[in-house]
Amino acid sequence: MVVLATKLYVEGDARERSLDSLRSLVGNTLGDLDVTYDVGIRHDDFPSITVEGDDAVVARNLLREEWGEITGKFEPGETYVGTLERWDDDGFVLDAGEAIRIPTSEIDLGPGSPDQVRERFGLVQHLPMTFVYGTEDQPHRLADEERDRLYEWTRGTGRVNVNSATRAEVRATVNRAGHAQDIVTVERLGLLEQSIICGEGTDPPGLLASIGEYVPAELRCVVP
Repeated sequence: MVVLATKLYVEGDARERSLDSLRSLVGNTLGDLDVTYDVGIRHDDFPSITVEGDDAVVARNLLREEWGEITGKFEPGETYVGTLERWDDDGFVLDAGEAIRIPTSEIDLGPGSPDQVRERFGLVQHLPMTFVYGTEDQPHRLADEERDRLYEWTRGTGRVNVNSATRAEVRATVNRAGHAQDIVTVERLGLLEQSIICGEGTDPPGLLASIGEYVPAELRCVVP
């Protein structure tokens, strides 16, 4: 079984649509491998994928590579994935099957409080993020590759990050708002966390204001 490092935290019809989307994405990832699989949801909203068949080992590795994995077992100095659950003056708290606190000093994304960093980099709640598990002498920290990814966001054409919606739902919303020609693509960050990559000349705050009425979700801008 592989527990994916993304969350399904919406309810009602949205939950069913999101679960259908996940099943489709898992099916696309596993392709023509000789496996059968079952998608479940744990009590903490992390999806679990049970895989059986001749290609089960390959399939599990593909799922881990695509989504990251919640393991429940940690080795100091190793890199894992958790979802951004909350933030306060003392840092970020990620959910990686257990609460992982990243102290402010170990976020290392420039000056400002954790909330200011979150605003600057457009970090929405439940965003999957990689971290390095700490030791007795060294606290948990954001992984270098995570910092590189977020800095890269600020060097592009701008983004609008969204949670609580599938990639297909976000694309439909952009089209409905009449901005299909103003974006490059919608990048999937997690099952319900997406990043709208703006085209040249598109103003991220303006795009956010335009689509906000259609999206009952958290939206954050990344302004280059």
